[in-house]
Amino acid sequence: MTNELLKKVYDPEYFKKTGKQLIEKLGDHIAQVYENPPGTVIPYKEPKDSLDFWNAYLKKGKSEHFFEEVLARSTHLHHPKYIAHQVGPAAPITVLTSMISAILNNGTAVYEMGMVTNPMERIITELLAKKIGYDNQSSGFLTSGGTLANLTALLSARKAKVREDVWNKGHTKPLGIMVSEEAHYCIERAAKIMGLGEMGIIKIPVNSAYTMETKLLEKIYQETVQKGIEVFAIVGSAPSTATGIFDHLDAIGDFAIEHNLWFHVDAAHGGATLFSKKYRHLLNGISKSNSVVIDGHKMMMMPGITTALVYKDSRHSNATFSQKADYLLEDSVDSDWYNSGKRTFECTKNMMALHWFSLLKTYGEDIFNVYVTYLFDLGIAFGAMIENDSQFELATQPKTNIVCFRYYDSQKDCDRLNEINIQIRRALLEDGEFYIVQTKLRGIHYLRCTIMNPFTTESHLKALLVKIKEFIKELK
Repeated sequence: MTNELLKKVYDPEYFKKTGKQLIEKLGDHIAQVYENPPGTVIPYKEPKDSLDFWNAYLKKGKSEHFFEEVLARSTHLHHPKYIAHQVGPAAPITVLTSMISAILNNGTAVYEMGMVTNPMERIITELLAKKIGYDNQSSGFLTSGGTLANLTALLSARKAKVREDVWNKGHTKPLGIMVSEEAHYCIERAAKIMGLGEMGIIKIPVNSAYTMETKLLEKIYQETVQKGIEVFAIVGSAPSTATGIFDHLDAIGDFAIEHNLWFHVDAAHGGATLFSKKYRHLLNGISKSNSVVIDGHKMMMMPGITTALVYKDSRHSNATFSQKADYLLEDSVDSDWYNSGKRTFECTKNMMALHWFSLLKTYGEDIFNVYVTYLFDLGIAFGAMIENDSQFELATQPKTNIVCFRYYDSQKDCDRLNEINIQIRRALLEDGEFYIVQTKLRGIHYLRCTIMNPFTTESHLKALLVKIKEFIKELK
């Protein structure tokens, strides 16, 4: 290499030196948030302030301080008072697998670039298929996030169940999918991307516990068919993102079988429950499904983003996309599982299978059992704390590590209570000691916690309620 700038970019000594320094910094960061957490989880700044800072830093900031600035200004997911989004603190070993993926940069659409990770994907998805209750005809692949995986699954459903060749000829009649009104927004987004429109998203109301009201399925299905809409799929949430409540998969599965519908389970958050000895029952009926989505970056301690899409009949994953790039892929009499580009939107994806495989190889399956069980236990315990405190009200009894609650005073009307709870969330954000989010259910604003950190304890959750009460006094 003759160009001096390129030499500098690829200098192995510089890489080793800065790499060692960064690993030390990351190790210190993890140790600090575990053993002596800093005062804030989130050093919140207004968007314009952040933009101004990084604009100025690009012009004048010192490059050797870049990593420190990123760490100092980011939200700390390993902090035990981080109880906000459904993204967990990555297991440190996956930081190392991320480094390997980045340096090798093997896009895995074709076998020659996926000789390591494509076999790993098959092993991982076959393990998940076994946990789901599928047979040895089942498999799948990994892809970049639950949104993409859910869209892919619904495309598979359309290809398998709709009589017309929509992929090549387009829609000739209205099509629809049935889904809970509390399903993740990406399901509706996927349906609209597929051209189903508003009429093609048949929303099923939830009951008082926020689970799909399966008693209404037959009535709504018949009404939809009478409108001339061909229903080809039904989606179960495991659980709902907003509430952490699982749909009754058994009943949905029976309904799907009766009407020859594709049954897809969005288990992006709760799929890891397959490994929990205590909570596996929440997924009863999942084996009746045709496809399941499970996020590794939610409840399986992996960095974002990596998602498994598992099919009961692996042949459906190969049939979804009929496009062919001859310069990349050669014909095969086998299912061609080792060329993942035939089955996904992605022609290039990172070596995400390394995260799954390294955790399984290093710690075994039981690590997921321990992780999920502890966090679900903690969510249920937090729910009991709230239920026993007259100043708070639960949206619904928590079944997982997702807890929705609000400050409540019977003397105040709904609008005023909504306003106070919004202000509480804002005060917590600006204070930074705790990081939680919010949601709106049936017009009511709730504070929403997702307990993702295994270093979070009941004492941290008690401290959160104390903190909120301090804000309430100021708001009154």
